[in-house]
Amino acid sequence: MHVPDGFFNAATSLSAGVVAAAGVAVCLRGARRELDDRTAPMAGLVAAFIFAVQMLNFPVAAGTSGHLLGGALAAILVGPYTGVLCMAVVLLVQGVFFADGGLTALGINVTIMGIVTVLVGWGVFKLVTGLTRGKVVVAAFLAALISVPASALAFTLLFWIGGTAPIEVGAVAAAMGGVHVLIGIGEAVITALTVGAVLAVRPDLVYGARGLAKPLVLRGSAGSTTVVNEPQPVAASGGLKPFLWGGVGVTLVLAGLVSFFASSSPDGLEAVAETHGFSGQAADHALGGSPLADYGDVGGIPVGIAGIIGVGLVLVIGGLVAYLSRGRAKTGDRARA
Repeated sequence: MHVPDGFFNAATSLSAGVVAAAGVAVCLRGARRELDDRTAPMAGLVAAFIFAVQMLNFPVAAGTSGHLLGGALAAILVGPYTGVLCMAVVLLVQGVFFADGGLTALGINVTIMGIVTVLVGWGVFKLVTGLTRGKVVVAAFLAALISVPASALAFTLLFWIGGTAPIEVGAVAAAMGGVHVLIGIGEAVITALTVGAVLAVRPDLVYGARGLAKPLVLRGSAGSTTVVNEPQPVAASGGLKPFLWGGVGVTLVLAGLVSFFASSSPDGLEAVAETHGFSGQAADHALGGSPLADYGDVGGIPVGIAGIIGVGLVLVIGGLVAYLSRGRAKTGDRARA
């Protein structure tokens, strides 16, 4: 659902840019409470994984495809503040290097695909885990499912306010919501499988699962107590390396090999725009002639190679943002140590 240049007037694009910048600034401060020496590399990996999986468009209806947005997944794995930062990095790299999402629409994309999906996804996740006594995978499924049509409806509202073409807001909202519910089902499956896999291997790395498992305390006749299943702290960074390298390997396979089999059908936004007559408002991307534009199609680079380059870029930039955030967060702790 990457919004191209030309869909929104200058005032709306600028306003969304201010909202996105303010949101990222707040999240840079908030991420200090979520990131440390061990989880900062995880944030870079999550951003790279979302970039890779976003390349894998899957069919959802006749002639229409969808792809992961990833906001709910990022929030559950690394926290809501860090999740917004991950999404912002992914969207920045896509817009600048791959001409995927307009440059003037970057604020729109960060707002609807990053901030909205993270806020809605995290809110639903917390609500469901509270109601289900900590069923993380179920909560992840529902959080992802609801976050996608919420993002689609946020786009519709913004386009109604500041779009460059008139629309019947009710009809477009119904079309956007309907197709993105189908996309949301795919997103929910991917999110639940990913969160479940990380829980099975390294449950300590799932931010959303922290504090949900309570230790079992046995009390003896003499008043003694025994903690049977005391939660374990995050493993030392040395023990984290195999997981991180394995995650990087999976991400590279998705971007470098599986991407060749992605659906070429237009995604939900493109299909709705064509049906409702505002697709012609899209303007050419300012960097549409760059070698990596359209994931290598413009420069004749195989999509798999372009995907690997993108994974590397997101991994480095996302990891650096997380590392610097962690650095500011831990200065006081290091001084007290």
